[in-house]
Amino acid sequence: MTDNGARDISLRPLTEDDITVLFEIQLDEDAQRLAAFTDAETARDANAFERKYRKILADDAIVNRIVEVRGEVVGSVATFPMEGDTELTYWIRKDWWGKGVATAAVAALLDEVKHRPIHARVVEDNTGSVRVLERNGFVRVGSEDSFAPGRRATVTELIFMLAG
Repeated sequence: MTDNGARDISLRPLTEDDITVLFEIQLDEDAQRLAAFTDAETARDANAFERKYRKILADDAIVNRIVEVRGEVVGSVATFPMEGDTELTYWIRKDWWGKGVATAAVAALLDEVKHRPIHARVVEDNTGSVRVLERNGFVRVGSEDSFAPGRRATVTELIFMLAG
């Protein structure tokens, strides 16, 4: 951890101006493989990605924040409703992996979003994301096998929860 961006992160609300940058960040093939559940329609199509994010911006139930390090956009972190639960998601630009940025961004969002419980899901071989969740107090509560479009295969997804 030579450049620990974690101490320099800030969160701010997502705006339309951020959509293009987020699209570019999520194009990384390694990141898409680890995320596994990328939307096949929006993963490579900038117009479809923009349509998706315009819907996200219009949904007051979604808390979506841009992650910046020293003013530079390096990803996003969000909570959203899914099947009666509140779910956590985040995406950090690959060159910032392993520097504590995701852990700090999740912690900052959890300070803002007080609702509990919050659930999160991660493919079992995504050890970096498992560590991010565990460092933020999430506990593994289960697993399930699901088809992952980003891998075109069935994977084991670990289910985590942060209780009150």
